[in-house]
Amino acid sequence: MRFSLAALSVLALSQLTGCSTQSKQDDSSKTGKIAVEAAAKSPEAARTTADSSETPTAAAAPTTRSGTASTGDPSLDSLTYAPTGALLPKYRIFAYYGNPHSKKMGALGKYPKEEMLRRLDEEIKNWQKADPATPIQPALHLVATSAQGLAGKDGGYRMRMSDKTIKKVLKWGNEHKAIVFLDIQRGHAPLGPEMAYMEKYLKLPFVHLGIDPEFSMVTGAKPGTKIGSYDAADVNQAVQFLSRIVKENNLPPKVLVVHRFTQGMIKNYKNIKLDPNVQIVMDMDGWGPPVLKKDSYHDYIQKEPVQYTGFKLFYENDFRKPGSRIMTPAEVLALDPKPMYIQYQ
Repeated sequence: MRFSLAALSVLALSQLTGCSTQSKQDDSSKTGKIAVEAAAKSPEAARTTADSSETPTAAAAPTTRSGTASTGDPSLDSLTYAPTGALLPKYRIFAYYGNPHSKKMGALGKYPKEEMLRRLDEEIKNWQKADPATPIQPALHLVATSAQGLAGKDGGYRMRMSDKTIKKVLKWGNEHKAIVFLDIQRGHAPLGPEMAYMEKYLKLPFVHLGIDPEFSMVTGAKPGTKIGSYDAADVNQAVQFLSRIVKENNLPPKVLVVHRFTQGMIKNYKNIKLDPNVQIVMDMDGWGPPVLKKDSYHDYIQKEPVQYTGFKLFYENDFRKPGSRIMTPAEVLALDPKPMYIQYQ
């Protein structure tokens, strides 16, 4: 999600910037200015309206329970959906992105639960028609740690969604046979503790991880004022974290989604190390007309390959420029390499 984040405090939610940065922006000296100007023009400014009263604490894959360790939480252990084996490349993952507390953050929270899941299924049918040979694994992609414009008590510029919110989305996924991604926008907070907060959920076979470099503010800037970044070492840290969980809990490989839409968001990509327990998806998630999205995919995903690729589509922002439109499944699947992870916001 491009430059949509909330300045969350104990008493109120205030809006900081707009939503989305256009595809094909490089990290030259003018990138920050362009990005902030683009964000300021956006009418979609809410990152998430998480309830501050909460205390933080298609053709689906086979569903035989895998994994032997308890999460330590009976309410989580009761969630029995358990795809087996590696999802990629046997399945194409199709995800709705967002947060249930915000209608403006993405499809996941824009509609009531039943309507959202119905729309997800209808969209999956369109993609299945475009590529009948590849079964689709439904997914929900929750922003579980949200960057924010206020520092907070610990100076982290982020808010973790509560146990209540995360479990709600996990229950939706379990009921719908959809995998769930927990996405981290770390702000100024170290990545390690943010991942550790998600560990008990990641012990479930159907739960996976996303990390968003846009809101990894290594320069110390506030989230939303500049585009952040991750180094290969950070991606490797996430891979090692997930690999340990897989080995300790006898789980099928985890999927790690890494968002990207500029050159500078991922540094030293050649140093990213693959692990048989983790499947890495580099997800091109900038918005804009098809020609810009294709260029971004070529320059930042195809030319700097890691493992698997993803592509993000925006129900609103891809229409923001005159004459723009959302790409069709056939157009996206004509890309090389063919994306195996599709995300709609």
